[in-house]
Amino acid sequence: MELYASPMACSLASHITALEAGLPVTVHYVEGAKTADGRDYREIAPNGYVPALVLASGQVLNEGPSVLQYLADQKPELGLAPAWGTTERYLLIDTLNYLSTEVHKRLFQPIFSGTAAEPTKAAAMAALEPTLDYLSRRLGERAYLVADGFTVADAYFVTLLNWFRFIGTDIARWPNINAYYQAHLARPAVAQAMAEEMSERARRAA
Repeated sequence: MELYASPMACSLASHITALEAGLPVTVHYVEGAKTADGRDYREIAPNGYVPALVLASGQVLNEGPSVLQYLADQKPELGLAPAWGTTERYLLIDTLNYLSTEVHKRLFQPIFSGTAAEPTKAAAMAALEPTLDYLSRRLGERAYLVADGFTVADAYFVTLLNWFRFIGTDIARWPNINAYYQAHLARPAVAQAMAEEMSERARRAA
């Protein structure tokens, strides 16, 4: 499989998951509309965004929640996604949908956008703290967002917590979230994926 990603973007969650599962996934970094070897990325993913996972069959998955669940389901014994048909699986889907729509798209997309109107950006910034209040309640004192072990929801949440910090939000104000974040930063797959992607960012900035 081939994973198309942008360093430290939402595709980081898929990179973490592939490493966590030990899957034979080759990561290709996208810059702008081009792949590292100069191809037009829209020929792979017509919508132009990451992640895109190209399967061995040639089929392309291009939405974060579907990519994450597909990767997890390649190694069901690891529990990166609860089994289909269980309540926990639907809680996972519920959580991934919330993170992708209410946090990623509603908040961070306008904040990071170069074209969003200032009132739209301001509204998104104003919603950051209430969102963390809600996520703090949802997490409680648990070590994981869903089920009793690390799942793709945690890979996604850690990715988004990076963004909160990037725009200057002090997540230490939410002690349970901060403890959760620090614990998962030390997880080998998280640390490796982040190190590789930060190295790519440094290479581009050089």
